[in-house]
Amino acid sequence: MVAGQTRVESPRDFYIPNLCSAESVIVMVILAQLLVVVYVLGDSQLPSFDWTGLALASLFVQWIVLLCAAVLCAARKSLGRLQLLTGVLVSMAIIQCVTVLCSLVARNLLMAIDYSMLDGWWVVRNQLMALVIGGVTLRYFFLQQEVRLQEQAELGARLEALRARIRPHFLFNSMNSIASLIESRPQQAEKAVENLSELFRASLMEDNEDTSVADELRLCRLYLDIEQLRLGDRLRVDWQVDEGLLSQLMPTLILQPLVENAVYHGVARLPEGGCVEIALGRSGDQLRVVVCNPLPPAGADQGAGHQTGHSMALDNIRQRLAVLYGNNASVDIERSTSFHKVTLAWPARGGS
Repeated sequence: MVAGQTRVESPRDFYIPNLCSAESVIVMVILAQLLVVVYVLGDSQLPSFDWTGLALASLFVQWIVLLCAAVLCAARKSLGRLQLLTGVLVSMAIIQCVTVLCSLVARNLLMAIDYSMLDGWWVVRNQLMALVIGGVTLRYFFLQQEVRLQEQAELGARLEALRARIRPHFLFNSMNSIASLIESRPQQAEKAVENLSELFRASLMEDNEDTSVADELRLCRLYLDIEQLRLGDRLRVDWQVDEGLLSQLMPTLILQPLVENAVYHGVARLPEGGCVEIALGRSGDQLRVVVCNPLPPAGADQGAGHQTGHSMALDNIRQRLAVLYGNNASVDIERSTSFHKVTLAWPARGGS
């Protein structure tokens, strides 16, 4: 920092909850009703509970709550541009104005039926109660928003960390494939480098965790083209993809690591090679991906690198799906002496 300069922090933006949503209105209505019940309980005797007072107080308070919600909802965009202190003061002023107007109307109506206790102090008392309740409610929504933003930030950091672990693993295997081609087939090795560059450019340009099924399949095909140069006819792929799902959204780099595992831990270790089966379809309201590959005989040496790499990719995918979809996603693994099959399922979103 240059000498003589001071760093000025910009004031925080004011957050006004979306009181147009049913969820926010329900929270306000329930909170207000609980406070009304507590007030009436404290002001009446249990043997002769004031049910009439509860009904009138509920009607009055809910009237104020709903009107405040409506006015704040209409003014939400304008309030959102204000600084924190200004926004709070304007919001509380709106609540106070609505409370005064409702109190005056209720006082005139109820005094006609001999409610003489509704004097000017009753209006002031309502203003004070609205001030406290409004402040508590806005604070509740503000803290709820803070928690939500923090969870989103943590979620983004976790996803990016999990995603970053895939790239070195994939790069290592791809470079090994290319290195094996440099002396024997330099032109094909050059083509493989171009494919690898295109694949990584597509991956690194992804700003969020969502991609389309079509884009994810393209990443898989780029990788398979690289491996095809090394393995030749030993690598065969059986695609079973529902073309109607190509526009569906899915987490990026979810399918490609499974295909990589199928080649690296299965087909590449068989002298005669084998076929990788890739199926993608829809089951109810979920997308379902199945990747199946042959395995070498049970007596073959697995090697520490093969076991570690295989479990790392699967653990990564399992964690990412759990972060994104919770219990709505699943990772099922089926393994026998001759094949290894992984089935992924998560809620379908977007597309047709």
